[in-house]
Amino acid sequence: MRRMNSPLPIRALAVLAVSLALAACTSTPPPPPPVVDTTTPAQRMAAVQNIAGVDDKEVSVQPLRDPQVDDLRQVAAERREAGDLAGAAEALNQALLLVESDPGILQERAEIALLQGDWARAETLARKAVSLGSRTGPLCRRHWATVEQAHLARAEKENATSAHAQIEGCTVPGIIRY
Repeated sequence: MRRMNSPLPIRALAVLAVSLALAACTSTPPPPPPVVDTTTPAQRMAAVQNIAGVDDKEVSVQPLRDPQVDDLRQVAAERREAGDLAGAAEALNQALLLVESDPGILQERAEIALLQGDWARAETLARKAVSLGSRTGPLCRRHWATVEQAHLARAEKENATSAHAQIEGCTVPGIIRY
């Protein structure tokens, strides 16, 4: 008489097959959707202007400018006001051809880049303005606030925090005279 093989291996295979089928049915939850930053370029620009502020009690040095450069800055301001950011950028680019190392004009051009959503250019121009300009006053705060906003727009929170920390050093009280 011949003895049949035990049903144990068949049962083990059946249990394994059912286990694999059940494992295939379970799934990991999808990752949470990424946080979408809905801050507009205009809101970023408003943040820069709010941080810059103007304080009558602090030292703020302004350079003398060539009248032709002032005219180009005025054209840029008018075009910006009219919503022509490309025209404003072009006027400031022409001014920079005349005085490439003016931190005020570099900052104005950085702010146009910020409004255009050109985060990398805004940061580059603002950093160049920092390297050439005063380390105090409203213009200094505008430089660092622009750098901060460019980093925030690119979701670079650690770099934005570092830039924000630089803003504090831009405020130096003026001389108190009695």
